[in-house]
Amino acid sequence: MVETTQVRRFGAGQQPVKPANSSRRLVAAFDFATTSHFRAIVFLLLCGLVIFLPGFFNIPAIDRDEARFAQATKQMVETGDFVDIRFQDDVRYKKPVGIYWLQSAAVETASALGLPRAQLRIWIYRIPSLIGAIGAVLLTYWTALAFVTRRGAALAGLMMASCVLLGAEARLAKTDAMLLLTVVAAMGAMARVYLSWQRGEDPVHPSWTSPAIFWTALAGGILLKGPLILMFVGLTILTLAILDRSAAWLWRMRPVWGLMWMLVLVLPWFVAIFWRAGDAFFADSIGGDMLSKLAAQESHGAPPGLYFLLFWVTFWPGAALAGMAAPAVWRARREPGAQYLLAWLIPSWIVFELVLTKLPHYVLPLYPAIAILTVGALERRVLSRSWLVRGAAWWFAVPALASVLAIVGAIKLAHLLVLPAWPILAAAMIFGLIAWWMFEDSRAERSLLNGVIAAMFLSIGVYGIVMPSLTTVFPSAEIARALRNVVCVGPKAAAAGFHEPSLVFMTGTDTLLTDGSGAADFLGQGTCRFALVEARSERGFVQRAEAIGLRYNVANRIDGYNISQGRAVSIAIFRSEGTE
Repeated sequence: MVETTQVRRFGAGQQPVKPANSSRRLVAAFDFATTSHFRAIVFLLLCGLVIFLPGFFNIPAIDRDEARFAQATKQMVETGDFVDIRFQDDVRYKKPVGIYWLQSAAVETASALGLPRAQLRIWIYRIPSLIGAIGAVLLTYWTALAFVTRRGAALAGLMMASCVLLGAEARLAKTDAMLLLTVVAAMGAMARVYLSWQRGEDPVHPSWTSPAIFWTALAGGILLKGPLILMFVGLTILTLAILDRSAAWLWRMRPVWGLMWMLVLVLPWFVAIFWRAGDAFFADSIGGDMLSKLAAQESHGAPPGLYFLLFWVTFWPGAALAGMAAPAVWRARREPGAQYLLAWLIPSWIVFELVLTKLPHYVLPLYPAIAILTVGALERRVLSRSWLVRGAAWWFAVPALASVLAIVGAIKLAHLLVLPAWPILAAAMIFGLIAWWMFEDSRAERSLLNGVIAAMFLSIGVYGIVMPSLTTVFPSAEIARALRNVVCVGPKAAAAGFHEPSLVFMTGTDTLLTDGSGAADFLGQGTCRFALVEARSERGFVQRAEAIGLRYNVANRIDGYNISQGRAVSIAIFRSEGTE
């Protein structure tokens, strides 16, 4: 970063560095964990599991995206049709098939192992996201090895493992954690080829390993989320070509063979879906989904700068160090390693800031570049000593604010004190406070490690204890539980006024989504039928029931909170007369 004698440059190799304060237990443990690649990988794997697993199994399906993905996968398994993508009778062509295949494989495997009701267990659909998150952490470590020491690479992996945004995506049955894995794999492979060219290396027999990883990851990314991965890669290549006034290194990526291999992997399904649905998939995914994001899609519009503001929370606990590293990173921008990472980061970030539709997870594939750049500055001991140092307070502020919000939210939404979470959240605040108090340039690493431990406790408290206790936030789970306790065989349901995807996932694909009048008609068509009528639709239900002379009973009433619409709901479960 700062030009001094014998300053290691990004991409210069992996010389071991003796950290300051290595006698302290926390740093000593980290020393032990990074003495070899095997130990570092096991260490990151265990850290990932500790952070990602709390709540993974017992948080119900979350509306709306997770439940939509899971339901579409469930229908694939039910019908045996692994080409078409549908939510009930409606096509779901916004994303390609990749994540549905991965989730289907998880469900089919669980069923083959004899797990009862595997298709209804949302955590099984989350397994690809968990694998993607842990894989992305390990690939961040692998990518970072091209730029920093093994110790620094492990720190970069820890930043990603403890990152708030990745912790959320690891628990959601959707595309983004797996997309991150493919992006990091592709960018890590491309980095090795680019840095080798920058160092003037010209091997007689160039390795096929990096090109093979790159093109395979590119194919996987396309099958997961369409051409988005091409934007990350393409903008990086374009930026480097402009800065270097050359792109000769691209020939080392074996583009002809690589493109052929990528097409072999992606074309079969695209041909199959075109054969099945014509151009409907391409119209919906490219025109209806991707291009519509240029406008404010689904009320998610926001002005430029939102991602910069969200970054300080979503990249915590690494965000504080990233801010302190920024000046030194900018000074080093023409070094090959820093140049590559900034080319990965800045152009795509600008695009996301300019696009009107904004969701926090869109910028997640750029966070590994930030982690590696931050570690590069940390290793050189060139973190800012200016007013940015005040950002160390953020290590304490985030767990403190998150703890207060979690407890207040539990009291307000579920009328629970969630006392078991209090000591866990207190521990998160204590470690955050330690990270803040002990911070100085020579002890930044220890502060970060304490911040990671704070993130672990925060994950256990919020995801493992508070969220599963908020039963009122998951009314679909309560409704499904009530229907499982009925005496009749093969219950059928119709919902009026509450049409969340989680309800369809938990109560069955054939659940009818209708209005109050339609629910009354449905109930009158036979026994073992249930009408799930939200309070705002009850008047229409009662009027239609009186008009057709329907006899019915109230089986139960579920009071809850619809997080998708941000309002309280009260859902009556009506049953046809004679149904128990």
